[in-house]
Amino acid sequence: MVHDLLLILPEEILSVGAMLLMLAAAWGGDRAAPALTWLALLILAIAAAFIPGIRDAGGSAFYGLFVADGFAAFSKIVIYAGAAVAMLMAMSWFGRDKDYRAEYPVLILFSCVGMGMMVSASDLLTLYVGLELQSLAAYVLATFQRDDSRSAEAGLKYFVLGALASGILLYGVSLLYGFTGTTQFGGIAEALGAGVSTGELFGIVFVLAGLAFKIAAVPFHMWTPDVYEGAPTPVTAFFASAPKVAAMALLVRVSVEAMGPATEAWRQIVIFAALASTVLGGVAAIGQKNIKRLLAYSSINNIGFALVGLAAAGVAGVASVLFYMAVYIVMTLGAFLVVLRMRDQSGQPVETIASLAGLSRGRPWLALAMAIFMFSLAGIPPLFGFWPKLVVFDAAVQADLAWLAAVAIAASVISAFYYIMIVKLMYMDEPAPAFAEPRDPVGAILIAAAALFVSPLGFLAIPYLGAAAQNAARALF
Repeated sequence: MVHDLLLILPEEILSVGAMLLMLAAAWGGDRAAPALTWLALLILAIAAAFIPGIRDAGGSAFYGLFVADGFAAFSKIVIYAGAAVAMLMAMSWFGRDKDYRAEYPVLILFSCVGMGMMVSASDLLTLYVGLELQSLAAYVLATFQRDDSRSAEAGLKYFVLGALASGILLYGVSLLYGFTGTTQFGGIAEALGAGVSTGELFGIVFVLAGLAFKIAAVPFHMWTPDVYEGAPTPVTAFFASAPKVAAMALLVRVSVEAMGPATEAWRQIVIFAALASTVLGGVAAIGQKNIKRLLAYSSINNIGFALVGLAAAGVAGVASVLFYMAVYIVMTLGAFLVVLRMRDQSGQPVETIASLAGLSRGRPWLALAMAIFMFSLAGIPPLFGFWPKLVVFDAAVQADLAWLAAVAIAASVISAFYYIMIVKLMYMDEPAPAFAEPRDPVGAILIAAAALFVSPLGFLAIPYLGAAAQNAARALF
């Protein structure tokens, strides 16, 4: 029992810390929100320090319901980093309007508990509990600005469609349990190894459909643009980073560990979702006028590229997905950090793409950072965003899916159009009204750090990040 409790130590630290902060929030009110945020960041750092599977082999807990291995450890570190940045972003954003409430860091911590359970799930029941714990916190975060009708609408849409996705997932879980006789990933893999029946195939389809909603893969992407636009910008940045990594890691673990013997069955579904996401994410973003909606379609597009790596399967395929998501989260958070600084002279947020016109003349460093993030998201060398795409395509070619890599490369040209369009707007168009000067040194440091990471200097991290992704991928095989 002690061994089991040690394996879930990060989740215990986050749960106890979140409950203590909730009591402190009730006692201190919203005035204590900044202090509680720094305490939440400290709790996240302590939880990260006790993640099993980094310095040891980890293990399985609670009779196979929960697994702590290198794959879960890698995913949790990326998730905690994304959550920490989302909390730092919120302090400057909400604090300016004096509507930063003490519940925000608490909700992020509870969401991290759910995401930790998701990436460590080795049973369909643990998978569902973790997914719902993360989702419940996300529904509240989407409606965080109660006086904003767009935020309320975003939360309602997210809740209704999330409930639909949960129902689809549960139906798939019930089918897999009914036809395999177990909910544990190992037992499901053993049953599928004897041959995939029609009932099991339907179960696989419904489970993948439910998980596809969480990563916003086409055709389950319909909630993403509206929720990204309506939710407060720090919340949108959080949705585009940590939960996206957790859901993708969960999808990888379920596909490889539970459905490994049925790879040929689920590979067709993943290939369709990958192609549809890359194409639609590229085409639909071209006509967007709102920068947050554009970044929503950008996230759909990037998930398509990550799914190309999953379709490759094998150690190389899984490692390419982990590498891609780790770099993607930095590029996306960097872009949203720039969006946070888009405020007019009265301090109101500005979200139109047209407002970026001529930014290079008034705010050259901010324009340079945005250009780096846009070119990197487009995968244009010599920026670091080029390398994850190359790794994913290489994994697909090794798996005899060269045609899939070729189609994905062609689709990346489409998405490059709107990224380059933003850069052209900032450097070549007549200036729009200037943004207000921010008073946010923490945000400036985060933007600089993210820009340096996705610049050519990021290539220095390849040996370390690549080795970590390979070791994490091997834990699944």
